[in-house]
Amino acid sequence: MPIPERFIDELVARSEISDVVGEYVHLTPKGSNLWGLCPFHNEKTPSFSVSRDKQIYHCFGCGKGGGVISFIMEMEHLSFPDAVRLLAKRAGMEVPDTAGDEAGRKKYLRALEANKEAARFYHSYLKGPGGGAVRDYIAQRRISPKYAARFGLGAAPGEWDALTRALTEKGFSKMELIDAGLAVAGKNGGIYDKFRSRLMLPVIDVRGDVVGFTSRILPGLEGAKYLNSPDTVCFKKSRLIYALNYAKNTKRPNLILVEGNIDVITLHQAGFDNVVATMGTALTEEHARILSRYTKELVLCYDNDAAGKKSTDRVLGILKNADLNVRVLQLPNAYDAEGKPVKQDPDDFVKKFGPAAFEKCLNGSAGQNDYRLDVLLQGADLSSDEGRMEFLRAAVEAVGALTSPIEREIYGNKAAAAAGISGTAFAQEVERWRKGQIRQAKKKELRRDLTPTTTLQPQSRELRYENVRSARAEEGVLRLVLLDPALFSLAEVEPEQFSAPVLGKAFRLLRDRHDQGLSVQLASLAGELTPEEMSHLTSVVQRPESLANGQRAMADYIETIKAETAQRCAPKSGNALLELRDRQRKTMEDGR
Repeated sequence: MPIPERFIDELVARSEISDVVGEYVHLTPKGSNLWGLCPFHNEKTPSFSVSRDKQIYHCFGCGKGGGVISFIMEMEHLSFPDAVRLLAKRAGMEVPDTAGDEAGRKKYLRALEANKEAARFYHSYLKGPGGGAVRDYIAQRRISPKYAARFGLGAAPGEWDALTRALTEKGFSKMELIDAGLAVAGKNGGIYDKFRSRLMLPVIDVRGDVVGFTSRILPGLEGAKYLNSPDTVCFKKSRLIYALNYAKNTKRPNLILVEGNIDVITLHQAGFDNVVATMGTALTEEHARILSRYTKELVLCYDNDAAGKKSTDRVLGILKNADLNVRVLQLPNAYDAEGKPVKQDPDDFVKKFGPAAFEKCLNGSAGQNDYRLDVLLQGADLSSDEGRMEFLRAAVEAVGALTSPIEREIYGNKAAAAAGISGTAFAQEVERWRKGQIRQAKKKELRRDLTPTTTLQPQSRELRYENVRSARAEEGVLRLVLLDPALFSLAEVEPEQFSAPVLGKAFRLLRDRHDQGLSVQLASLAGELTPEEMSHLTSVVQRPESLANGQRAMADYIETIKAETAQRCAPKSGNALLELRDRQRKTMEDGR
């Protein structure tokens, strides 16, 4: 059975949204709401609003919104029942038993248990006779037994079903092993191991649970060099950061982000316990938000080859609005016996030059703006006028994109000095570039404003309105009944008459709750609505609506909805030109 609605109402009532959100976001009063930097996208100017009156949050930047349960679902990446449990624990409430929900929770817990048992199996196999090849590879990579144990390194046998046989003997079903990402279904109905003949590295989340694995094939064998667990109920690559479970406790003032898992282990072994890596995938905004919870300074240390520098540039673009001070550690160039440049990663560097040399590089790491200018200078030919102009064009864009006038002056003067021109001339070019950007942004905004039917549409394409005129009236009905539930008595309209399914659905849910004597609050619908539906409805509720003439407004809205319903249901004229004329007229009316 689902969690009782009355329990949800009481939980929402006991969970003041500003207190809950305030545990994650620094909020400042402004007007009737509280404001802060959105935790769901990177920004430097607060656009994240929390309303105590309506018990909702809404970001005017990314569009996310909802009530207190929706916030916990988004913030902690939890299902509705798990978010309810977390809030209930916070409020000191006991969640009623829900047999229907227990199936999903059991699946999650069994996946964690299977991964933990798999980690034990792989680690045990590494120490046995069959783990010799992987032990040799670990020794070759100069990973000490202490750190091999600390990171739980293991070995996957070369057999097709060694792990599945071991875990089925412990009571795990075939489907549980597939769900955990440890086994793959065969064509004949059987299953076989996902990982074979590999160095196994357990992935442990910040709570200390083994949620999956990353692995490396042994040298000389065929197959993917690196292989991760597939996405499962507990393993999400876009949300996981390798070794953050250790790095979060560092005493160092920053975190270092590298590309490879072996780089992480080598640097931890060398005394740098603040090193982390993404799970074989490029850094995402989600990763950036997670990292910003644990540090205020992030140091990028990618390989020093062309691919590594390209990755650094891409990551800097993602981090430009993150709530992080970002620095870049560039490893010195390495050369072979013939003087040709060779790739050098953190693992190579520390083994060749030692921890002290890496510490020196870390202390000399450049801020992201210095790094961008250095990269431009490295690729510039300042000996020719054409080369200088090319450098200056790129430098003007790089400096012009900086939001701080002080930063623009500092780095503008550096770029000007490098090119041999005056800082004043460079600053003039920067301002001209910025004015051009502002003009383009205004033109774009004007084009958007001239198409009001577009601006009134939901952000999610799946929720787009077919009849904007009716939908605007339907939104008004929802705002009125949320402001004063007594107005439900005047809302003589059925959900089926709503042109927008998402608005009709919300009206039906709210009316049902009102009829049952339950709280009519948007926050209470978190278990019934998708995140996209909740975000859109939150934006609808944020728009102004007055109760001063509530009854008259309700009557007008209902009249519009019924008129549009009648028109939709009326027989078609069969005249395509007349229908086209009517649609054009409607579009013009919607834009007024």
